[in-house]
Amino acid sequence: MTNIFTRIKESIVSDLHYALDQKEQKNPIAALNHYLRQSEQEKEKVRQLVERQYKLKDEFFKEYQLAKNLAEKRMKQAEIAEQAGEEQLHEFALREHQEYIARTERMKVSYDEAAEALEVLEQKYENMKHKLKDMHLRRMELMGRENVARANHQINRVIDETSDKPFSKFTEMERYIEGLEYRVNNSYYRSTFDHKIAKLEKKMNAKEQS
Repeated sequence: MTNIFTRIKESIVSDLHYALDQKEQKNPIAALNHYLRQSEQEKEKVRQLVERQYKLKDEFFKEYQLAKNLAEKRMKQAEIAEQAGEEQLHEFALREHQEYIARTERMKVSYDEAAEALEVLEQKYENMKHKLKDMHLRRMELMGRENVARANHQINRVIDETSDKPFSKFTEMERYIEGLEYRVNNSYYRSTFDHKIAKLEKKMNAKEQS
């Protein structure tokens, strides 16, 4: 049963990847835009990690300074206790001093490592930003070339359509207008014919009577 579900899942994933590949082939600019959006999201994640490394480096430095100050403080306290003859306090202060000295050394190593790692991260992050900027610029160049190609294709299509029958649309319009003019003139002539005949008849009758 598990194998059946596994095969079904693999089949669905395979079909999905095939569909995405087909879509990318049909519209490579859209696929490039999608990839750049993903890259920008990754860049944001890296930026946050770099900022976190900054904070860690600062925290290590603060802990280093604190341990160093406390080590110096315990050493002075040990000297005071020794001068006062307080052996127990003197020993406690010395143990604390050694603890803080060890912590100081550990924090110094951690700070140096964090600072070195941060420098490497910053260089890689800057390189990443430059690469992404170049990709954005290349996308703009590709979009410009695609736009010109589409415009030329559209222009050529219109020219090809009209070149088969030169000025066919204008010829059809002229014929339509001529037909319309003929119908209008014919209608006007018919509407005035009776009036013209009646006028001629009246004029002829007047001549006969005279």
